[in-house]
Amino acid sequence: MPSRNNIDPEKSNWMKKVLSIAAVLEVATGVALLIVPSLVGRLLFGAEFTGIVIAVARVLGIAFLALGVCCWPGSSAVCGMLTYSGLVTLYLLYLAIRGEWVGPLLWPVVALHAILTALLAHASFQSRKPEQ
Repeated sequence: MPSRNNIDPEKSNWMKKVLSIAAVLEVATGVALLIVPSLVGRLLFGAEFTGIVIAVARVLGIAFLALGVCCWPGSSAVCGMLTYSGLVTLYLLYLAIRGEWVGPLLWPVVALHAILTALLAHASFQSRKPEQ
């Protein structure tokens, strides 16, 4: 059994292609859920999304976008989590300010995701700095 350091280059290239295709499909699904969630609902489940389901579908769309970012060859889990946390912070903040669906935990979750986004951004930038 080969070690992780002796990965067959042909298998590695194949895996990169598969991950690239998966990433593109996840991003496309995420964008569709963000832009036209009701159409996605009608095409997948035979019924349009309405009410709060649209907001939940858009959060799912953000998650699919982040999964696509994470699956892109050369990307990292931190990059995917940063994408998710940043976008979901902005979307939940938008929902909170709009005021239509505001439960008791919405503002604390917005604050928690904002803090998490800042921590992930800091970790991401620190990992890119050359060591001195």
